[in-house]
Amino acid sequence: MPRRKNFVFRILLLSFLILIPLIYLNEFYIHFYSYISGNIIIDIINQQWHVVALNIILFMALLIPLSYRRKANWKEYGLVGAFFISLFIEMYGIPLTILFVSNYFLNANSAVPNTLLGFNIFGVGFAMDIGMAYGSIIIIIGILLIMTGWVTLYNNIKKKGLVTSGIYSYSRHPQYLGFIMTTIGWFVAWPTLITILFTPILIYKYFTLCKKEEKEISKEFPKYESYKENVPFLI
Repeated sequence: MPRRKNFVFRILLLSFLILIPLIYLNEFYIHFYSYISGNIIIDIINQQWHVVALNIILFMALLIPLSYRRKANWKEYGLVGAFFISLFIEMYGIPLTILFVSNYFLNANSAVPNTLLGFNIFGVGFAMDIGMAYGSIIIIIGILLIMTGWVTLYNNIKKKGLVTSGIYSYSRHPQYLGFIMTTIGWFVAWPTLITILFTPILIYKYFTLCKKEEKEISKEFPKYESYKENVPFLI
């Protein structure tokens, strides 16, 4: 039964992730080209340090729930912290990498992404094109996976046993899957040198943390080997 549930979940998730970019292929091309070439420089937010601080605090707080399944080693999360800090400083503070590439690739005649959604928060106007909106949806899904995993572990904390119910019947590492999706979401939403550099490194880091966690849990709970046979690694 878990495998069947996971198959349906996997198909729905992958269908969403693949179909949207295919349907709006040209819009996604313009989105990626504008950011990678620096042409988006004319539309970005800068010097909004209160927005920088708020986003760093919110996304760094997502690391806390990871300690509910294994002892937190904050040295392991240093790279994640560096990613969030540098990302939000560039997005809302000083766009250093965009300024750098725009010196070489800026083309005033190039198309820039059309605004799909606009809104105002804390006195700052935000605008999303389809690529950023799509990336934001991936980020939200990732955050929901992280928080669902945390709630499941927290509700079972008194049992002091191996948690295999709820979201953990679909994935052995839903929180790390959530972080991978969050990282990919930021890459899609903000495809600059920072996310291009950090994304593959962080995904590799999450995989190694999953493997490390599994070794620790297997030593404490021998029945984890049986659980591994019925529930996928990530998805």
